[in-house]
Amino acid sequence: MTVPMALLGLLEREPSHGYELKRDYDSVFGRRKQLPYGQVYATLARLARDGKVIAGESEPGAGPDRRRYVITEQGATEVGLWLAEPVDPQPHLQTVLFVKVVLALMLERDAEKYLDAQRTAHLQRMRELTEVKRSDGMIDALLADHGLFHLEADLRWIDLTAARLARLAAEVRS
Repeated sequence: MTVPMALLGLLEREPSHGYELKRDYDSVFGRRKQLPYGQVYATLARLARDGKVIAGESEPGAGPDRRRYVITEQGATEVGLWLAEPVDPQPHLQTVLFVKVVLALMLERDAEKYLDAQRTAHLQRMRELTEVKRSDGMIDALLADHGLFHLEADLRWIDLTAARLARLAAEVRS
């Protein structure tokens, strides 16, 4: 849901060609994972189908013909409602970490070894994100902080789970 809403928001700012939307999206939201062109145009086609944007006539350019997309009143209303709605704060109750630990215990494999490896991977990623905070701009620093906070929460969970492995193993194997 985020990509369509982000593209609608960029269009509310100003009408744009698909390649301009991709450039703007990538520069602000996709800094570490850029949006594929195919996803941009597929999303724009769905938004047009649903009456949230209007595709203009083809315009000649240096490359293939282009269409300028304009947000409709319905699209602008949806952006406003989406921006006003808080994100669901419920935690994910079955993360990949949880599933791997429980399955390892059920299969009588070394869950502690997995938790140690995961802790090492998390710490390495935290070092990378800390370097991003030091060397990049404010947008990247805020994204890095978001990632760091999630990794810190995962590390607390890893430590708590490691301390409870014996009890958890008894429960899942019974």
